[in-house]
Amino acid sequence: MGRNLQSHGKLRPVDLARRHGLSTQAVRNYEEAGILPPAGRTAHGYRTYTELHAQALSAFLALVPGHSHRTATAVMRAVNQDAADEAFRLIDESHAQLLEDRRTLQAVEGALRALSPERGSARDTPAPRSGRTFIGPLAAELGVRPATLRKWEEAGLVRPRRDPVTGYRVYDDADVRDARLAHQLRRGGHLLGQIAPLIARVREAGGVGPLEDTLREWHGRLSARGRAMLAGAAELDAYLRARA
Repeated sequence: MGRNLQSHGKLRPVDLARRHGLSTQAVRNYEEAGILPPAGRTAHGYRTYTELHAQALSAFLALVPGHSHRTATAVMRAVNQDAADEAFRLIDESHAQLLEDRRTLQAVEGALRALSPERGSARDTPAPRSGRTFIGPLAAELGVRPATLRKWEEAGLVRPRRDPVTGYRVYDDADVRDARLAHQLRRGGHLLGQIAPLIARVREAGGVGPLEDTLREWHGRLSARGRAMLAGAAELDAYLRARA
């Protein structure tokens, strides 16, 4: 049905552009990128499009919010090259990444709960401290080796200062908080490279308490991505049916 559409209802680049709120140059760029099927040509060499091209463009624009511009481009190229299985694989990867992001958020929330005295048990939650500590006592408190804390420092998870006289590492309250958070996330199976940006968020928020708003925004972004993936799937399915 879809391929028959190419012989009906010719559209100019400007028609396609106006319908989707784009410039004519953007439409041409999308065609050259393989996002749209090749355009037809008039006797004078002008591009002509059809409703099939319009559906392709709608599918691409719907895929971008949930899957990123890069992945949406790769998906549309695969579809237009009759490689639907490759397109589905790319979509599966996006869904897997969304699931991993959800698990990461859950791990962060669990780690923050463990750091919150009012939420954790007296046995599981260390008492709030005020002052400074050194690598040996902190390692003992967390149940890790001092070498582990040094490794976390190299990865940017903790940033102790050095005592100007002894050269020993000195951990203040914020450092201890970061070390506890890193410990919880490592116990949850997260890699150091995954933990570093999460701890950076805590630092930017000014601590665990102010991070509540960030977590709500994070939840909102993940939900929006999931919803966008549904919308993109519907438009892509319509395009696939039109091409059949």
